[in-house]
This record gives sequence, C-alpha cells and structure tokens, in this order.
Amino acid sequence: MTTTRRTVLGLMAAACMTTSAAAQEVTLRLHQFLPAQANVPTHILDVWADKVEADSEGRIKIDRFPSMQLGGTPPQLIDQAIDGVADIVWTVAGYTPGRFPQLEVFELPFISTSAEATSRAYWELAEERMMDTDFAAFKPLGLWVHGPGLIHSSRPITDVADLNGLKLRAPTRTTTTMFTGLGATSVGMPVPAVPEALSKGVIDGAVIPWEVVPALKVHELVSNHTEFGNAHLYTTAFIFAMNNAAYDNLPDDLKAVIDANSGIEFSAFAGRTMEEYDAPGRALALEAGNNIITLTPEQVDAWRAASQPTIDNWIAETDAAGNDGTGLYQAATALIAKHSGVN
Repeated sequence: MTTTRRTVLGLMAAACMTTSAAAQEVTLRLHQFLPAQANVPTHILDVWADKVEADSEGRIKIDRFPSMQLGGTPPQLIDQAIDGVADIVWTVAGYTPGRFPQLEVFELPFISTSAEATSRAYWELAEERMMDTDFAAFKPLGLWVHGPGLIHSSRPITDVADLNGLKLRAPTRTTTTMFTGLGATSVGMPVPAVPEALSKGVIDGAVIPWEVVPALKVHELVSNHTEFGNAHLYTTAFIFAMNNAAYDNLPDDLKAVIDANSGIEFSAFAGRTMEEYDAPGRALALEAGNNIITLTPEQVDAWRAASQPTIDNWIAETDAAGNDGTGLYQAATALIAKHSGVN
C-alpha cells in the first residue's frame, strides 16, 4: 500500500470518527431520592429513561442515581437540576416550602379525584400559569400527583379529634398546615426519613400513599392505617425536571425525543401508575394483620368540614401574595372535574 493511499484511508477513517462524534451519545444524569427498587424509579422513571434511550437509537444514555447518590439532600434536588449538578431530577415540590406557590392548589385537602385526572389538570394549569414563572429556571418533563394519601399511625385514627397530640409526618406546607389545624403535631420531613423517625419515636405516624409503603416498610413500623373511602384526603405534587442548558445543548432531533416522551401524557401515565401500585402496598398491610380503618361517607364529611379552613386560608393567603388563589382554585377544580369526566 502506498503512502498516499494510507494517508487517504487515514483521512477517511478520521472523517468517519468525526461524523460519529457529531452524532455522539449524550449522557444525562437522573437523580432522585428513593431506592432504585421502589415503585416510582422502577415503573415510571426507568420506563421513561428506557424509552428515551430506545427512541434516540442509543444516542441518549440516561445514568440513573437513586437514593441521593450524587450527594445532597432531597430538598436540594430542584437546585441540582437548575445548577447542573444533575441533568434531570425527580422531586417533591413541597420539599422546598413556598417555592412553588401556585402548584400547592393541587395539594389542598379533598381536591383530587384520581391521580391521573389530577395530574392532567396539574400539567394543563402549569402550561397556562406556571411555565414562565414558577418553573422558568428548569424544563418540566412531567408534573404529577400520587393516589389518595392516608394516615399510617401507631394508634387508630377515626375521628378528627383522634389526631390531638399525634406527632405526624407531613410532606408539604399545605399538609403540614392542614394537620396542624386538625390538632396533630405536624413534622415536616422527606419521605426517606420516615422509617427511622417512626422506629425511634420521633413521629407517631405518617401521611403517605399506599404506593410507597413497601419501599419504606411502614406496614412493619405501625399497625393502623386510616383510609377515606373514595375521597383523597390529600395528595402530593411532584416535579420531573431537566436542566435548561442540558436540554438547550441537545441537537434538535434529540430535543424532539425528550419532548415526545414528556408532557401531559407522560404526567398522566406517571400519576396513574403511582395509584395502580397502591394495591400491593395495601396488601402487605393486610398480610401483616394490620388494622385498616375505612371511614364511612359521613365520617369523611366530618373531615372535609374540618379541613375547609385550610382551603379558605390558602386561597386568601395566595390572593394576598398576588398569585390569584381564587382563580387557581377555580381553575384547578374545573380541570380536575373535566379530566374526571364530571359535568
């Protein structure tokens, strides 16, 4: 082979490498607070990441970091997405109380009907009112809520008065306000801290959906679980967010892959999936012989009446802060009704 031919072949190989580099694999770091085997990582986040990888034909790789493996604490996740410590995060909006005031409307007592309907409403209202305000510092990929929240406690809870003196973990500012108003001693903490807090007696109970019970082994730490029939005492708003620069630096075809796998349908899928996985958590409590208390409609009505001041006060406070609490509540309830098929 002549020197000239070797040179030409070398240049061709270099050109191929350059072309390959131009279509190189993009690695994105996904950070979140639950163990990898928990329901949300397994049945939602991994499903999303696998689909993005497949749709990009391998050009996007999602490295998954569960249980805060990139460092920090759960309340720091949203800033990690903004600052680029992680490219994508999944977090609880309420871990940073007051930071996302408009979405708190979806966490008000008894507003949710189903996780899917409320998640669709959440995304729609965010598109209308929050993308350029509350969420301007990052790119929302999914916005959803979990299924009906309930009370898991060391002693039976049936009436509102039973909350008096109970040290109860609450996930968000709105739930903390509500349970304090109902007589409990509300303790705010991220959900990974719940098992140790229960085992050490720091708290006497926690409000979480059935879905996360298996990962936290709550059914082994308390023996009473209070359900509210078909009503949702509360729910929690989640944010699945991407660093703006990480998204902006993608080529257009890879942005399209991210976009196609994000938005209202993904949000609805995530909410629906969380609620579907309530059943296995409840089954574990039954297998353990725990006391599952299902309130009657009349009992639920008493809780609704006792919780109404939380709604009224939130609307008034949000109005006073210039965030149109009245309009947000009206819009949220109308959107939830629309997606629930209620005329």
